[in-house]
Amino acid sequence: MRFPIRFSGPGRAMVILGLTRRASAVDLTDEAIAVRMAWAFRASAPRTAVASAARSRRFVLDRGVHGWFGRWLVNGSGKGLVRLDMRPAARGRVGPVPIRVRVLWVSLEDPDGFLAALG
Repeated sequence: MRFPIRFSGPGRAMVILGLTRRASAVDLTDEAIAVRMAWAFRASAPRTAVASAARSRRFVLDRGVHGWFGRWLVNGSGKGLVRLDMRPAARGRVGPVPIRVRVLWVSLEDPDGFLAALG
């Protein structure tokens, strides 16, 4: 199943950087989860690595890809945020740079549908 990343307000302007809705989503299969924001971010892990997942009440003004030390925000909106805790950490890339993802906040068009599908 594919769950598009939400873009709204100032986040829509990221299209000039090539960060588009079409190339940004969370893909969920029976075996794996993969998160991608165009060329800027990608991470994947076995579905069993998702230790917890919940709606986030975190208030964010930032848009794009931000993070450090395993904690990453991937969003095109301040709404629809979901927090994923990964154990073990997922492997990913920010541009060409390899990273580890322990905590991920991602803005989704349908956060409740994603959480229901994730179980």
